[in-house]
Amino acid sequence: MPEASTLRVCALYPDLMNIYADRGNLLMLRRRCEWRGLGFELSSAGLGDPLDGDAADLYYIGGGQDRDQERCAADLHDEKREALAAAAARGAVVLGVCGGYQLLGHAYQLADEELPGVGLLDVRTERVEGPRLIGNIAIEVDLPGAAGAILAGFENHAGRTRLGERAEPLGRVLRGHGNNGADGREGARAGTVIGTYMHGPLLPKNAWLADWLITTALGDGAALAPLDDDLERRAHDEACRAAGL
Repeated sequence: MPEASTLRVCALYPDLMNIYADRGNLLMLRRRCEWRGLGFELSSAGLGDPLDGDAADLYYIGGGQDRDQERCAADLHDEKREALAAAAARGAVVLGVCGGYQLLGHAYQLADEELPGVGLLDVRTERVEGPRLIGNIAIEVDLPGAAGAILAGFENHAGRTRLGERAEPLGRVLRGHGNNGADGREGARAGTVIGTYMHGPLLPKNAWLADWLITTALGDGAALAPLDDDLERRAHDEACRAAGL
């Protein structure tokens, strides 16, 4: 890949939507770029900040407390929805984890209150009475160029998410609960928009996905230079073992 390549990442609400070690995902992207001699630029957009749909190759939103998620939902829908949709339409990667995943859908129903989503994923989420879906999880993904790869991580969510006709699952649950604990599916994807409940954080446990995101976001078709991933493979193997694989 050309040395001049630079991955531009925009973190949405990094001060509010970051309770599940989400900064670790951003650090993983940075390190895997830097180790290859690629540039890495990180920007952010918080409450009230304008969002430029042309300014980044990858837009990232993590998970947050319910109160913070409510504040971000309104701002994301009212102030940033059009720009984020434009970014996705031109092929930028949009990655939402846990609460971020929920906000990429149409809506998140909380008792008698509905948080608006941006509708980039054809999913709806409802918080229901009953136990939280918590534990280690492993799935077999269905991503272009990575079909059959294993993602492993940790899930902790009260929301039950169901996919509509225009969304595909990120993967098939091998161990754990997934979107709703019933249909055997985890996450969702539509083009370059991806949502998942896996955190803990996600990318340090799944270095291959970090590389897939970098390659897809840069979009120049060039292969990434290989890295010495012994520690990363061990982290992935341990996450798989924790999930029962």
